[in-house]
Amino acid sequence: MKRTKKERQRLLTETIAENPFVTDEQLASQFNVSVQTIRLDRMELAIPELRERIKDVAAKNYENEVKSLPIDEVIGEIIDIELDNRAISIFDVGQEHVFQRNGIARGHHLFAQANSLAVAVIDDELALTVKANVSFIRPVKAGDRVITKAIVRGQDDEKNRTYIDVVSTVNNDKVFKGEFEMYRTKGSVQ
Repeated sequence: MKRTKKERQRLLTETIAENPFVTDEQLASQFNVSVQTIRLDRMELAIPELRERIKDVAAKNYENEVKSLPIDEVIGEIIDIELDNRAISIFDVGQEHVFQRNGIARGHHLFAQANSLAVAVIDDELALTVKANVSFIRPVKAGDRVITKAIVRGQDDEKNRTYIDVVSTVNNDKVFKGEFEMYRTKGSVQ
C-alpha cells in the first residue's frame, strides 16, 4: 500500500518514538521505501540517526544511575539497567573494530563491551574484574549489532564479590558468553 509522504512521515515519527533503536533499513522495509527515503524523511523531521538516538536514550535514562564508572566509559550504549540485577547494551561493529584482511571483529571489543557492562551493573562506586571465563562462539563482522545482556547471578558479601553472567548475541545468535567475578568495595545493601 502506497502512503503519502505526510502519512509516511507521521508513521515514521510514531515508530521511532515507540522504538528509538529501529534501524533505517528496518524502517525502509516496513514502509516499503528506500533507505535513502527514510534518511531524507528523518532529516526533514529533524530525527537524529540511530547512533545519536541510542546515545540520547542512554544519557537521559542511565547517566545518573551507573555508579561504578562514567557512562561514556561503557563500551556500547546501555539501553536498560537495574543495578545489582541486570543490564543490556548495544554495540554496532564498525570497520574500525575489525581485522582488515578478513572483516572479523577483534575479540577485545566484544570482551570490553561485556566487561564494562559487568562493571556498570554493580551498585557501587568501585567495581573491578577479579576473574573472567569467556568464550567466543562465532565470528562477528562489521555492520553487526551486538546486544549484550549481563545478569547478576549472586553475591558473596564477606568477600565483596559479585558474580555476573554475560551473553552477547547478533540477530539472536549467541556470539560470546562470559562468567565474571567482580570485586566491589561494599556488600549489597538489602
